[in-house]
Amino acid sequence: MMLEQINNWLTEQGVNVALTVFVVRCIAVLMMAALCFLANWIAKRLVLAAVHKFVQRSKNRWDDIFVQQGVFRWLAHLAPGLVIYLTANVAFAGADAWIHFAQGLAKIYMILVGLLAFDSFLNSILRIYDTFEISRQRPIKFYLQVVKIIAYLSAGILILAVLLNQSPFPIFAGLGTLTAVLMLVFKDSILGFVAGIQISGNDMLRRGDWIEMPQYGADGDVTDISLTTVKVQNWDKTISTIPPYSLVTNSFKNWRGMSESGGRRIKRVLHIDMHSIKFCDEEMLDRFAKIQYIHEYIEKKRQEVAEHNRKLNVTDEDLANGRRLTNVGTFRAYMEAYLRNHPKIHQDMTLLVRHLAPGPQGLPIEIYAFSNDQQWANYESIQADLFDHFLAVLPCFDLRVYQEPSGADVRGLIGTKLR
Repeated sequence: MMLEQINNWLTEQGVNVALTVFVVRCIAVLMMAALCFLANWIAKRLVLAAVHKFVQRSKNRWDDIFVQQGVFRWLAHLAPGLVIYLTANVAFAGADAWIHFAQGLAKIYMILVGLLAFDSFLNSILRIYDTFEISRQRPIKFYLQVVKIIAYLSAGILILAVLLNQSPFPIFAGLGTLTAVLMLVFKDSILGFVAGIQISGNDMLRRGDWIEMPQYGADGDVTDISLTTVKVQNWDKTISTIPPYSLVTNSFKNWRGMSESGGRRIKRVLHIDMHSIKFCDEEMLDRFAKIQYIHEYIEKKRQEVAEHNRKLNVTDEDLANGRRLTNVGTFRAYMEAYLRNHPKIHQDMTLLVRHLAPGPQGLPIEIYAFSNDQQWANYESIQADLFDHFLAVLPCFDLRVYQEPSGADVRGLIGTKLR
């Protein structure tokens, strides 16, 4: 070998043994460093560049993700460590301590680089999986995070085994005695992993779902589901973080059912002043019959009421006996007909207008329907337009909305009494 030739030449020149060994060792180290530099240059400038060109020409998008996450870049870093490990026996021949030291450093370096490459590989798998629609229904991020924890723990044990110059298997076996400590340290991760399995298996939560969880101040869209946290972007653009196991042990509201149904519920009450409720006379019925939405309803009810009262010999002056149409009942029929003809109301879902129990605030008439537009701003606009119309048309039915007296009403009443 060249090192032996150099050693023999120096000896022939009369150089003492100690200096000869030192010079030969320095030359060996320089040669090892040169080989490391050469291996690194070949791995990055030739092999890695060739891989990048191949990926650019490939029509498959998956390999692009591996490049973006740096998987191949980290693998290229293994070359110098591998050179040091293989050449240490030659560079430090006769010095076992230096051989173990150099090979130990090379092992630790390669373990760390391999760990980072594996981490990048898992990140790439997650990004590739997120390109599929199923990723919204079955997130796997927490599974990959568990794999990462195991990988980092294993890498730590391997590095410890290198430093102690022992086999890693006894260290792995000794972890059994530290089970309680490990469970305490990784309590949140273990609970998150179990909760993640339940969440995924029962399809309780997906990315993009709108959820409400008041105890955590969460009311918005789920943006991320991980091993230890579920991130929710609230409507005020703040971020709430929820431990995954809390979603299993506590209750929360998921609005996904509303989104998938195609409708969004409108449930709101209009309070009618009960003093304005009365029977309809012929003049009122003639006026109501001119309203397009309830024209047929008025004519049909007129015939039904007239036929019913004729059988009972009830006259129009006898209001307590027989049947009579009321302005509030007619208005309720108008509200339902208006909703049936509204283009923004979902006609295939529940639609009703009902009376609630009368109370101190008058007679509540509740609308229970579903809009066919689920966007929040559009939904609020539809709901507001409906009640704008009903409030404006209410006087046409000789009805008044109930409203508690304001300060202006009290002042007006006092001023009237004083005059």
